[in-house]
Amino acid sequence: MMLPALATWNEIHGRLPVIFPDGSANRERLVWEISAKTIFVMLYTGAVEGADLWLRPDQVTRMTDSQAAKTDDAARDAWTKLSVKPSKADVPGRWYAGNTRESIRDDTIRYALIQNGAVIERAGLATTSPAGRYALQAEFADLLAPDLDEATFHAKATAWREKHLNKGALARLAIVRKGAAGGGEYELVTFPNGETRRMIPGASTDISKAVIEVFASKFLQQPGVISLSESGNKVVARDDDLAKSIGLTIPADKSLPDIVLVDLGPAHPLLIFVEVVHTDGPVNDARKSALLQISEGAGFPSEHVAFVTAYLDRGGQPFRKTVSGLAWGSYAWFASEPDNLIVFSGKPLQIEGG
Repeated sequence: MMLPALATWNEIHGRLPVIFPDGSANRERLVWEISAKTIFVMLYTGAVEGADLWLRPDQVTRMTDSQAAKTDDAARDAWTKLSVKPSKADVPGRWYAGNTRESIRDDTIRYALIQNGAVIERAGLATTSPAGRYALQAEFADLLAPDLDEATFHAKATAWREKHLNKGALARLAIVRKGAAGGGEYELVTFPNGETRRMIPGASTDISKAVIEVFASKFLQQPGVISLSESGNKVVARDDDLAKSIGLTIPADKSLPDIVLVDLGPAHPLLIFVEVVHTDGPVNDARKSALLQISEGAGFPSEHVAFVTAYLDRGGQPFRKTVSGLAWGSYAWFASEPDNLIVFSGKPLQIEGG
C-alpha cells in the first residue's frame, strides 16, 4: 500500500492556523508545534482514515529529525514497525521525552484535534490496549498534501470546516471573524426597547452590540440600557429617566463602566455593570469595589448589583491575559458562546450530607 504524500512538519505547522482560524475551540493547541509534529507522524506512518493504520502517541516522541528526512515508503514502513516495538533503548535526537506521550494524547489529540474533527479514534479498542488508536480524518489529511497551491488550499480548508465542524463551532468562527474585520462608517446597535444608536465600528463595538442585543435578552427578564459608552469614554446613550425610575442616580463623571444595564423583571430591579474587554479593563477587585461605591452612593443596594466582563471569545488573548484578575463574585461572558456564563463564585462550596 502506498503511503500518503508527505509535507514537512514545518509546512504542516504553517497551514494549521489557516485551517483553524481564531475562534476554533482550543486553538492554541491546534496550531502549536506539537500538533504539527503529531500530524506529521500520522502521515509518516500512514495513519489516515480508511487505511486501517493507527498511531500510538509514544510514536510521536520517538521521531527524530534524521528519520523525518527519510521519506521513501520503505524507510517509513520500516520505522513504523520498529517504533511500536517495546524498547528501553535511548533514541538519540528524539523529538520529545518518552513521558510526554500522555500530554500528546490528551492536550493535543483528544482535546484539540479530535474535538475539532481532524483526528478520529479507533472504535472497539479496549482502553488498556497498547495498539494504535488514532488516525487523521481523510479529508483533513488531504488539506496537507504538499502539492496544493495556496488558492486551492484555502478553498479546500474553507470547504472542510463547513462540512466537518458542527453548527455551534461554525457560528463561533463567524462571530470571531466578524469581530476582527470591522469596516464601515458606523455600527448600528438596537436597544431592548427598539431604539437604535450609532457606534464607531471595531472589536469593542462588536462586543458591546452583542451584550445589548444578545446577552441582555438571554439573561435578563425585562432588560433596559441605562448607559452605553465607547472608546475614549464617549457617551453613546444615557437614560436618566430609566435610572431615576429604579432609584439610581447616575454620576456625572466618567467612572461608569462601558455598559450599565438594568433588569426590571424582578421585584427589586437588578443593576448590571458590564466592562467590555478587547485589550484590557476587566472587572477586577479594585474595579468592583469602585463600582459598588457608585451603586451604593446612588442608593442602590449591593445585593441587587451584578458585574460582568464581556469578551469576544474564550480562546482569545484578551481573556487569557485578564482571567486571573477577574473579581470573585463577578461573571465572564463571550459573544462567540452567547448561551453560557462563567461564574467566579465568591462563596464557599456548600455540600449537603446524605
